[in-house]
Amino acid sequence: MQNSPSKSALLVMDMQNSVVSRFVAGEEALLPFQKAIEAARSHAIPVIYVRVAFRAGYPEISARNKMFGGIASRSGAVAAPEAMMQIHESVQPRQGEPIVTKVRVSAFAGSDLEVILRSRQIDTLILSGIATSGVVLSTLREAADKDFAITVLSDACIDADPEVHRVLTEKVFPQQAEVVPVDVWLSRL
Repeated sequence: MQNSPSKSALLVMDMQNSVVSRFVAGEEALLPFQKAIEAARSHAIPVIYVRVAFRAGYPEISARNKMFGGIASRSGAVAAPEAMMQIHESVQPRQGEPIVTKVRVSAFAGSDLEVILRSRQIDTLILSGIATSGVVLSTLREAADKDFAITVLSDACIDADPEVHRVLTEKVFPQQAEVVPVDVWLSRL
């Protein structure tokens, strides 16, 4: 029996206004993301966007959650402005490209991402996003546990700490994923 060809999807994670405004100093840092998205589209690879968002009053957030627990108290339990939760204009989704909303760090946490992937018979994920030590790391680990093949686009990931980004992309991620710059990934399409 022959193996069927893999079916890939590009995940563009946490590229929403609230995150991009904190991590990206200049538009040139977004060029690898734009290049990957356009290449995926031109090769009929689905592009799936992932964002983090919460309901008014933050019922999804526990005070024990070290990463998200302080959000409700800092914002007076009022939902973040909708504009801050939207995908950044430089990497806007096209009509029909899903936007998955998650409530934790991993793209799978509290979202319907796995349902979308399985319904499309996707078995290979190409990961991009902000931050390398946040959504990319958490999603990579969970995707590996769910038996997806994984590629991380090293220059389409950003972290506040360049050394953490380097250690993750050079030492940690290769244990469970192929890690390549966007141009290398493009050369293989």
